[in-house]
Amino acid sequence: MVYSLAPINTKDYDGTMVVLYGNEVSDRNLPLAKRELEYLKQRREEDSKSIVRFDRLPNHLFVVNFDSEKQAAQCQEQLRRSAAKLVAILDTLKVDTIAVTAEGTLPEEMVAFLEGLTLADYRFDRYKSQAAHHIAKVTIDQAFLKQEELDANLRLWNRIHWCREWVNTPVADLNAAEFAEQLETIARDMDHVECTVFDKKKIESLRMGGLLAVNRGSVDEPRFVVLEYKPAVAVNAKPVALVGKGIMYDTGGLNIKPDDYMQEMKSDMAGAATMASVLFAAADNQLPVHIVALLPMTDNRPGFNAYAADDILTMYDGTTVEVINTDAEGRLILADAIAFAVDKYNPELLIDAATLTGAAVRTISTFGIAAMQQNAANPLSLLKVVGEQVYERLVEFPFWEEYDELIKSDMADVKNCGTAQAGTITAGKFLARFAKQTPYIHLDIAGVAYFTKPQHYYAVGASGYSIRLLYAFLQTYDLLNKSR
Repeated sequence: MVYSLAPINTKDYDGTMVVLYGNEVSDRNLPLAKRELEYLKQRREEDSKSIVRFDRLPNHLFVVNFDSEKQAAQCQEQLRRSAAKLVAILDTLKVDTIAVTAEGTLPEEMVAFLEGLTLADYRFDRYKSQAAHHIAKVTIDQAFLKQEELDANLRLWNRIHWCREWVNTPVADLNAAEFAEQLETIARDMDHVECTVFDKKKIESLRMGGLLAVNRGSVDEPRFVVLEYKPAVAVNAKPVALVGKGIMYDTGGLNIKPDDYMQEMKSDMAGAATMASVLFAAADNQLPVHIVALLPMTDNRPGFNAYAADDILTMYDGTTVEVINTDAEGRLILADAIAFAVDKYNPELLIDAATLTGAAVRTISTFGIAAMQQNAANPLSLLKVVGEQVYERLVEFPFWEEYDELIKSDMADVKNCGTAQAGTITAGKFLARFAKQTPYIHLDIAGVAYFTKPQHYYAVGASGYSIRLLYAFLQTYDLLNKSR
C-alpha cells in the first residue's frame, strides 16, 4: 500500500473517495445533493457507525460515520473497525485506489482510520498461488495530516507488518538460526542499533540451562539474540530491557500436546518477534529511549535426548529448576534471558512478552493482555493508560506472595509450573524470581498474538498485538522519569 498526501477537493475529485464524517455541524464540504444528504443523516441517526455508499460509477463515494463527541480512545477504535469494514467492501468491489478526506475530524482520528485500513489490508499470502486483493494506493487530504506524522506512522506499521510475517511463517522456513540471521541483517542497516547473536557454543559457555534443555529435542540449534538501540541522547540513564519468548515451534516436548493443540504453534515465537519489532520501530523513529531486546530462540521437540519431567536444570543465574511439565518450556528460556538482562545490563525496567499460558486465554479471552508487575507499579499504571488509548488493553493480575507457594519444589529451588489453578499467575511468579529486584512487568499475550478467526482489523493469523502498546509506552516514557 502506497500512501501520499495531496489537496483534495471533494466537489470535483475524480475517483473513489472516502469521507470521514464525525460531526453533523460540519457538512458543507460533503459532495452530496440535498436528497443524498438527507438520506445520509437518516442513516447516521439510525446507526452512528454506518458506512454509507453513493455510486459515482465507475467510482464510489463512501461516507464513514462516527461520533466525534465520544471519548477519544473509543472514537479512534471505532474508526479502526470501520476501516476494516471498508476494506472488506473494497475487496468485494475490487477497488484498489482511494482518496481519504474528512469533515469534523481531528488528525489523530484520521491516523486511527488509516491505521485500521493498514492493519485490515494485511494478508499472509506468500504461499498462495494467487495473491489476495490489496489496496494499492491511498491519497490522504493534506489538510488533515502532516508528512512527518504520516511517515512516522508508516514506519511503525511496517514493523507490525513484518512481525506478522515472521509469526505466520512456518518453522520449516523460519527456525531459530534463520530468524536470528534476519534480525542481524536488519540491524546492520540501522543507525544506533547493534545486534549480537549467540550460537549454541556461546550459549553453553553462558550456562543457560533452560534454553539448552528445551533445545535438546531439536535438530536445529538454539540462538540467543541481543538487540541494543542506544540513541545519542536518551531520557533513561539505564536501559529498558524487552525480553521476548522465541519458541519457534512448540510440540510440548515429551509432554506432547494433545488433539489439535499443536496447531498454530508456529506462533509461539510471537513474543520475540514483537520485542524485536518494538525496538526497530523505536529506532526507525528515533525515540530517545535506550532499549535492549533479549530474544532466546529454539523449538521444543520430543526427539533425540529431549529434556523430561523430573529433570533438574541449572539456570544462567545458578537457580535450580525441577521440570514438572516439558510444555511449560517458554518460561525456562525466558528465565535465562531475564537473568542475563539483569546481570549484564542492570535495566531500570524489564518487560517480557510471551504467548505463555492457555490459562490467560481462558480467563480474559482474546480481548486483552494478562499483565503482572513486581516493583513496577508506576510503569504498569502508565502502560495501562496507554493501552486504553491505543486499544491494546491490559488486565492486571495479582502477584500475592501466596502464589509463590504453588511453585515451591521439594527437589530444587523452584519448579517450572504448579497446579492448574492460577496458571497464568504462577508462570509470571516463576519469571519474576529471575528479575530479582529489577522493576519487572510480565505480559502474557497468548490470547491476542494469533487469531484463529478475524478480529475486527486483524485477519486470521498473527496480529502484531502489543507493538502499538509498547511503542506508545516508550513514546511517553519520559513521564516516568519526571514522576521519579
